Amino acid sequence: MKIKEITFVAVFAAVMGALGVVPPIILSFTPVPITLQTLGVLLAGGVLGARLGAMSQTIFLLLLAAGMPLLSGGRGGLSVFVGPSVGYIIAWPITAFCIGYLLSRFQTLKIQHILFINLTVGILLIYLIGIPVQAFMMDIPLLKAAQLSLIYIPGDVLKSILASILVYRLRKHPVFSRSLATS
Repeated sequence: MKIKEITFVAVFAAVMGALGVVPPIILSFTPVPITLQTLGVLLAGGVLGARLGAMSQTIFLLLLAAGMPLLSGGRGGLSVFVGPSVGYIIAWPITAFCIGYLLSRFQTLKIQHILFINLTVGILLIYLIGIPVQAFMMDIPLLKAAQLSLIYIPGDVLKSILASILVYRLRKHPVFSRSLATS
């Protein structure tokens, strides 16, 4: 692994931590807060590619497990891995990998491609993992957990749009060379 790759992995793990500084929006009917950290997942996969994007998210999860309070609201430690949010959190490296992999398959990457992948694969994959785990952890029916998660859709669409614009522009920047984006 090159120094440049290690640096970008560390930077995107730090971006996730920085997005965690923004206070969460706590809802009275669900213990899973609304945060900006999904934006970081979409950015990591889109900018760094499959391997490095997933690696940055894995490093972030390891920092959380070590007790660093990097989740929105200052949460951290092993307790976050046994709460209702755990499915969403463990979906982050998988999602970053899938986004990076699918974006690397396009010969000419347009903003519409990025947005399509962010919405259909990025957000959907986080929900596909997060909702069943939330239902299990809260001991509620799967349909009830899915209904509770409907509140996140508008914000996730906005985060997907913002991430798509940023990924599109960052991939054009010389710092993020083609070799890095396909890693």
